[in-house]
Amino acid sequence: MRKLVLFMHVSLDGYASDTNGGLDWIPYNEELEKYAEEVVAEVGSPVYGRPTYRMMESYWPTVLDNPNALRHDMEHAKWLQDVKKIVISGSMDNVEWNNTMLIKDNIAEEIKALKEQPGNNLVIFGSPGAAKTLLERGLIDEFLLTICPVILGGGKSAFHIDGEKIRLKLLSSRTFKSGIIATRYELEK
Repeated sequence: MRKLVLFMHVSLDGYASDTNGGLDWIPYNEELEKYAEEVVAEVGSPVYGRPTYRMMESYWPTVLDNPNALRHDMEHAKWLQDVKKIVISGSMDNVEWNNTMLIKDNIAEEIKALKEQPGNNLVIFGSPGAAKTLLERGLIDEFLLTICPVILGGGKSAFHIDGEKIRLKLLSSRTFKSGIIATRYELEK
C-alpha cells in the first residue's frame, strides 16, 4: 500500500511561507536540489493544493518550450508533464494541466483509494492548506520536513490545526552545510 507523504520546507518557528506568501527565505542550493531529487525519485503522484497547483501549472509547462532551460529543469518539467498529478481543492471545478486529477469532494475516500493502487508514494509538495485538510482527516503517513535556519515571526503556518496532538516518530535526519535539517517522521500509531 502506498503512503501519503508530506514534503514541506518550514521555518524554525513553523511557517511554510512568509507574511507575503514568499519562499525566498529557503536557502535553495545544489545540496537542497539534490535532496529534492531524492524525494522526487520516490514519488508516484505529486499532490497539491490549489495555490501550489496554480503556481506549478503556470511555470513548469513553459520550461518545455524554453531552449535555454537548464537540463535539470527540463527533466523535471518533462516528468511533471507526464506524471499523474493530484489537486485537492473545494473551489476548483476543473483542471487543464496534462494528466491531472481533481479531488473536490470525498477527499478521504479518494485518497484511500489512491493509496491502495500500486506504485510509488503520493507526495504532497508544500501546500499547507491541503496538508492541513489531509492531516485533519488522518491521511498523512509520513512527514519529510526541511527545517530552515530562519525565524520568520509570521506567515502561513505549516500545521495550524485544531484538535488533538499528533505524535510523530523520527525515522531519520540529516544536516546540510546551509544549516537545513532534513527530517523524516512517521505518524506514531
